[in-house]
Amino acid sequence: MAPSQPSWVIDLKGSAGRPKAPSNIKSSKQVTPPTQAETDDLKVKKAWEIALAPAKSLPMNMIMMYMSGNSLQIFSIMMTVMLFMNPLRALSTVGNTFSKFEGESTSGRLAIVKLAYIGLQLLTIVIGIWKVNAMGLLPTTRSDWLAWEQAPMPLETSISNFR
Repeated sequence: MAPSQPSWVIDLKGSAGRPKAPSNIKSSKQVTPPTQAETDDLKVKKAWEIALAPAKSLPMNMIMMYMSGNSLQIFSIMMTVMLFMNPLRALSTVGNTFSKFEGESTSGRLAIVKLAYIGLQLLTIVIGIWKVNAMGLLPTTRSDWLAWEQAPMPLETSISNFR
């Protein structure tokens, strides 16, 4: 007489009565390859994702510029330099960035995508210009440009006196 197995034992060798996993079912339906129009639409969609990526970093850049302060310190200077360098580097490689999406049928639609990308990079540079102005480094008065002009004298000054 064979020993009987407890009720909690599962027979892993037998497959009778068990449904096959969905990934294991052989489908009789053929999968059709995507058409050229579907592929082009997907390329343009991915190009839009790349073009709108700078917009996602704009709020972070604005918060970082606000939090770094307006004084001339190494952190605020480095943040401002990076705010100019990264968009300029991205603007110089626009052609390479979107070259993998170029095609005969996508070239017209990619022009708008590239313009959006360039516009968002320029908006990042505008944030950098705002920061440089807030730090007082932009020449915005007549005395900044003309040697014979005197800088405007402040109406009040504050001097600390320690005795």
